[in-house]
Amino acid sequence: MKRGTKAPVYLWTGNGWGKTTSALGVAVRAMGHGYKVVIVQFMKGWGDVVGEFKIRHKLEPLYEIHQFGRKEWINLKNPAKVDKDLAKKALAFAKKKAKQKPFLLVLDEVNLACAIGLLKTDDVIRFLDTVPPGVHVYLTGRYAPPALLWRADFVNEVVMIKGPKKLRGEKGIDY
Repeated sequence: MKRGTKAPVYLWTGNGWGKTTSALGVAVRAMGHGYKVVIVQFMKGWGDVVGEFKIRHKLEPLYEIHQFGRKEWINLKNPAKVDKDLAKKALAFAKKKAKQKPFLLVLDEVNLACAIGLLKTDDVIRFLDTVPPGVHVYLTGRYAPPALLWRADFVNEVVMIKGPKKLRGEKGIDY
């Protein structure tokens, strides 16, 4: 990849915990340097339940977060039409935000949205190919489709080596 000729794409996938957390860490790092960060969350509509959403007003104007999902969990094997519609709105919103050239654009859970059919992977790839140079794109979510793995410039897999049999998120750590 020749620096400055296209937007670099970072992809985090795998069944371990920490994909969104990694993206949030990079967001904090970017803001520390005075850069603008925009986070678009696919399939998440929990609002003030999650810390990364609750803190948004304290981090403005460098930090934006937008949720496109319902409060309920999505049926991953049979997603509802409303979930598909929200995912399409999220991608359209991300396109609009990319044109504003933030330093970091996070598409949180977009990998899973593609994997379960909320979005067409080809549509996401076409979008990535239009992101202006200078915008760094972070893709997160389990089950990243092979085409997204291929398109990304950096790919990381998060694997849980050890943990409880029943995973339960902890406030302040996992959400």
